[in-house]
Amino acid sequence: MTLINNTILFVKEQLQHAEGGHDWFHIERVYKNALLIAKEEDCNLEIVKLGALLHDIADSKFHNGDEKIGPKVARGFLVTQNVNENTITHVIAIIENISFKGGNFEKKFTSKELDIVQDADRLDAIGAIGIARSFNYGGFKNRPLYNPEIQPNLNMSKEEYKKSEAPTLNHFYEKLLLLKDKMNTETGKKLAKERHAFMEKFLAQFYAEWEGEK
Repeated sequence: MTLINNTILFVKEQLQHAEGGHDWFHIERVYKNALLIAKEEDCNLEIVKLGALLHDIADSKFHNGDEKIGPKVARGFLVTQNVNENTITHVIAIIENISFKGGNFEKKFTSKELDIVQDADRLDAIGAIGIARSFNYGGFKNRPLYNPEIQPNLNMSKEEYKKSEAPTLNHFYEKLLLLKDKMNTETGKKLAKERHAFMEKFLAQFYAEWEGEK
């Protein structure tokens, strides 16, 4: 079996009990997005595939905020597959630098492969699926849908972002609506524009229903 097939099997096994917005199907969607974007970019396709498949292998939000566990698990697996150290280092760098983290996090590493995987991941955070994932996670954390008295915080630090217990709708303003302008690739920007518009329509409908106008 190939390295990519082995990686798929490993990720499926690791995430078989994951929260619905961060399960294997999330990985699969990001993988497909990454392949789509990569068609238009000059990149190392193997690193893009591995980065997409392993980017959420152990998300820190489900491991008491431990940001080292994901890279550790990914490295351990890649070593068992006899992957060369340069590839491992690159994939780990993607995992360490892909997250939004409140929008105030500066990437310590840059590469075309990271740009592609990051765009692919961000695309899955917006649009119809992004909306579904947000409310699924909000329910998982027992957060209110919306509270007009709690305003979005657009200046959160990384730590404040990680610890936030704000209503799910605030997440749209604190992250989701910001992603369109943070895309790296031309394909990512095009797709994000369409998904962003869908979220704006959803919010308009949500507020109208909340106020009893529709």
